[in-house]
Amino acid sequence: MMAGSLENRNQWIENHTGVAAVCITLLGFLARLWTASGTFLNPDEALHFRLANQSSLALAYKASLTAAHPPLFVLLLYFWRALGTSELWLRLPSVIAGTVFCWMFYKWLSNAAGNLAALIGLLFVAFLRPIVELSAEVRQYALLLAFLVSALYFLDEAFAKNSPARMAAFSVCLYLAMLFHYSAFLFAAALGVYALFIIFAERSPFRLAAIWAIGQLGGLVLAAFLYKTHLSKLGAGDSRPATQGWMSDLYLQRSYFDRAHDNPATFLLSHSFGVFQYFFGQLAVGVVMGVVFLIGVAILLRGKSFSADRASSRRLGIFLVVPFVVAGSISLAHLYPYGGVRHLAFLIIPAVAGVSVAIAWLASNRWDRAFSVTAVVILACIVFGKPRQPRMERADQSRKHMADAVNFIAGNIKPSDLIFTDYQSDLILGHYLCQQRPVPWEVTPANFEQFSCAGRQIVASDFRAAWMFGADNFPREWQRAVQSYNLKPGETVWIVQTGWGIDLPEDLQRRYAEFRGLNFESFGKNIQIFKMTVGQPMPAAAQ
Repeated sequence: MMAGSLENRNQWIENHTGVAAVCITLLGFLARLWTASGTFLNPDEALHFRLANQSSLALAYKASLTAAHPPLFVLLLYFWRALGTSELWLRLPSVIAGTVFCWMFYKWLSNAAGNLAALIGLLFVAFLRPIVELSAEVRQYALLLAFLVSALYFLDEAFAKNSPARMAAFSVCLYLAMLFHYSAFLFAAALGVYALFIIFAERSPFRLAAIWAIGQLGGLVLAAFLYKTHLSKLGAGDSRPATQGWMSDLYLQRSYFDRAHDNPATFLLSHSFGVFQYFFGQLAVGVVMGVVFLIGVAILLRGKSFSADRASSRRLGIFLVVPFVVAGSISLAHLYPYGGVRHLAFLIIPAVAGVSVAIAWLASNRWDRAFSVTAVVILACIVFGKPRQPRMERADQSRKHMADAVNFIAGNIKPSDLIFTDYQSDLILGHYLCQQRPVPWEVTPANFEQFSCAGRQIVASDFRAAWMFGADNFPREWQRAVQSYNLKPGETVWIVQTGWGIDLPEDLQRRYAEFRGLNFESFGKNIQIFKMTVGQPMPAAAQ
């Protein structure tokens, strides 16, 4: 009787997979919509809007060339901002794209590994916190994922149905992904290996292979165009390759392979598990899911999938491995970070797919058992998760805190008083003090940025000098500003700091006796304002 009841329950769920998938996708949309609402922009979001917030399309394109990403996202924002500039509106393209990604991921995985694995994967991509947050910011990652998984879906459909139209759709989706984020080229390389395997192993029709090859040539032309017009010009005068940029020296330093200190095998193994730790948002669960992924790959390569023939299983197993091989190989050349970083968001597709296949197989294709395991994993990640830095807690990033800070500036800082800040704070202040209008730049001394909004003059150290103020660099930057702007003793200067990881007032109090009695205003933990007087006692580090 009990066995019959369980069998009926499994059959009922299996018969309603389409309805379940739609409901899960809608809930994933609501999770993204809630995450995108009620918080002020972080520095990277403010930077993307600043690049797009120009008086002409030509200026927006020119501004986009200063960023380390292809131009399409900035151009999209340029048009999108005409309809609104609220935080939720600016984030809505990512919210929509993240929802499309969930649906297309389900459609692809249901074809490749069956409905059970697809629903498990859909639950993961719809509700895992790091994946939701990637789809709720003014960034490229949700659009990247939506077009990459669509390209993968159309590629499989083209081979399965011998469809030139679907093969053309694959190329178009891949080009769009490349125009949103450069990591798409790594995924494109993996798809190239995957497609070649299918063409030769399954003897695809010549016409279909020819259309695929023409599409690949188009991708190479696009890559050459982007390199000539953008990548080759990034970091001009810098000794580092443009493909590395400043990330390898700052917050992603440990995500780059270092021949002097790292063993290649150990680096790849540990950082591969770091990928799963980041996507699942919980360290222990991430390690377990990394092992589960390996089980899923082994199942597929041995042709033991419940829902596909041996050839299709092996094809999927090969695909799941190749993107990790490509990303790991590039990282060993010190050209791209590898590990638990958002810059490898494209690995969500193979990582979650492999885990989902393994859970379906380990649950003996029992739907209720598989969903129970999946729900426990997601809940553990949400309840015990430890999100990666940099980040701001939602309560501290409340839109109300920013409104209160702007009101404080209006009511307490005189128009004659200078505001001095670091680069990440400059990005956010420019957005809110200028009320989402283009920032009016002024001529400045070297390594400073300067503009005036709301009757206040803001001077900031640029990103080369100080992305963020801390006790180690603030005394030096303060002295440099005093000298560069010829500030007179007794003049009042306000220090405004907002963004990730800020603690300048407390840091100064701890490090230097001259700042023991420093008073400051806080608006949550990520906005702090305090006053200084030119000529006041300063630490020896500033002399």
